[in-house]
Amino acid sequence: MAIDKIITTSVTDDSITLAKMAPGTDGNIISYDASGNPVAVATGSDGQVLTSTGAGSPPAFETLASGTGLTSQQVFTSSGTWNKPSGITLIKVYVTGGGGGGGFSGATNYYSGGGGAAGGTAIEIIDVSSVSSATVTIGAGGTGGAHDTYVSGGGTSSFASYCSASGGGGGNYGGSIGGEANGGIGSNGQINLKGNAAKGGSEGDYSDTSPTGSGSFWGGAGSGDHSNNGQAGVNGGGGGGGQNRNSGSTGKAGGAGGAGIVVVEEYK
Repeated sequence: MAIDKIITTSVTDDSITLAKMAPGTDGNIISYDASGNPVAVATGSDGQVLTSTGAGSPPAFETLASGTGLTSQQVFTSSGTWNKPSGITLIKVYVTGGGGGGGFSGATNYYSGGGGAAGGTAIEIIDVSSVSSATVTIGAGGTGGAHDTYVSGGGTSSFASYCSASGGGGGNYGGSIGGEANGGIGSNGQINLKGNAAKGGSEGDYSDTSPTGSGSFWGGAGSGDHSNNGQAGVNGGGGGGGQNRNSGSTGKAGGAGGAGIVVVEEYK
């Protein structure tokens, strides 16, 4: 006599073994549908993962989306064009202006030229889903002061019209005992940073020292020198070092400021 039903109340707990279950497909997983009935989840492919498909639907094997997050970056130390790589949807831009040149001591012994100030920095996150390229402008470093050359401040850097950062001021002439050179400042970024100011010039500094330039967001300040040219600031907006004149330093000059920089981090 055939039996087509089993009275479940007569089945003791843990008594049904794998051998008693109906055959299935290799790789299938048993789940339940919206009605609470058993259902087999189809076998996935190598590398796929089992994910939830939401309420009312059994889970499924799916291929994960390609890697997301920071994937690349472009660094500009001279003006040019940023071109968006394939698949990039978001960028984080760091824009720093040029550093100011270091000041000259003047014609009098033991005068010190002031250090050059640092360029400012703007930081901005930009949705570039509909943008393919952008113009990048790098601010030049300021000229160091010398016997026949006026000191100058650093130039402004920018990333298209999104954000910009002005350059740092040039160091003061030693004979003027000027105040500190002001740092540049970022504009239109979500974060706008001011570059460090630099110490002014002095008269009668018999310690044979000279003010250093100032560091930007990236650092890079040039040191001062009492018998040689002031050290140049490093690209990235560092200010040039000032120059101190002693009896043997005729004709020396302040250091040039470092050129600005633009760094573009690229995200998917």
